[in-house]
Amino acid sequence: MDTRNIAYFMAVFEHLHFTKAAEILGISQPTLSQQIRLLEAEVGMPLFDRIGKKVVATEAGRLLHQYGIKMIQAEMDAKSAIQELVSEKRGTVRLAVLPSDLDFQLVPLFVEFKTRYPHTKLQAFSTIFVRDEVLTHKVDLGIGLRGPKDKRLVQIPLGSEPYELFVHASSDLAKKHEITLEELTRLALVMYPKGYIGRDLVDEVFREQGLELTTVMEAGSASSLLQLVAAGIGATIQPRELLKQHSGWEDIVTIPIVGPAPVRHMELTYYADRFISKAQHQLAEWLIEFFKSKTN
Repeated sequence: MDTRNIAYFMAVFEHLHFTKAAEILGISQPTLSQQIRLLEAEVGMPLFDRIGKKVVATEAGRLLHQYGIKMIQAEMDAKSAIQELVSEKRGTVRLAVLPSDLDFQLVPLFVEFKTRYPHTKLQAFSTIFVRDEVLTHKVDLGIGLRGPKDKRLVQIPLGSEPYELFVHASSDLAKKHEITLEELTRLALVMYPKGYIGRDLVDEVFREQGLELTTVMEAGSASSLLQLVAAGIGATIQPRELLKQHSGWEDIVTIPIVGPAPVRHMELTYYADRFISKAQHQLAEWLIEFFKSKTN
């Protein structure tokens, strides 16, 4: 079972369409179908059910996909490790980051990192599913909210950050030195939709106190929420450090929340049993130092 056939299988599994998978792979559809049949003969079970024009993965197909991810990643790790022995190039790092952190905090850091390590290619992906991206080997490193312990992962704490109320500087609220959870329930708020990590974290704190937030508008990005605050539509509850790394929001002020404040706990994650290149180590150390400086 070679990794080329596994790659063919993975393409069909992802798209559940032989013609589309063949186009992406750059081979003919009959050739792809033949390779899948050979793979099915090798494992002794069908990998896909073909129901008319519809393709559905079988239980054997789902199992092979689980191990196929590891097989392809192992081949990539081996090539990366060997390449480091024969080349001075530092390789590529794929990083998954929560959208608000990528947009407002880490881009300046990436610029500085690129200046210091010019031979490292950095690919930063904005996603709320940071842990899933790491576990499926789509990225090398992830920066997200702390999750439950997982023996498959290395999880490095990056510190904690309270949430605060963001209001327009002309608002009467801007004069307050602090605000309670109960007071927040009476405000016109603009927030992420339910199901977003940041919204669910805030809602959970309110539920624990027997309270519930109401919103006048919801948006899926931190930038959109801040624009709504700047336009006077409402206030929002966001991580305290959100504005400190980004200019252009001078008309927004923050107010500490008391009783108790929502807090997010950040962590750096990567897969425990895979090869970590020098480039990935460099960026990981850089990120740990960056977040450590924020909490000092």
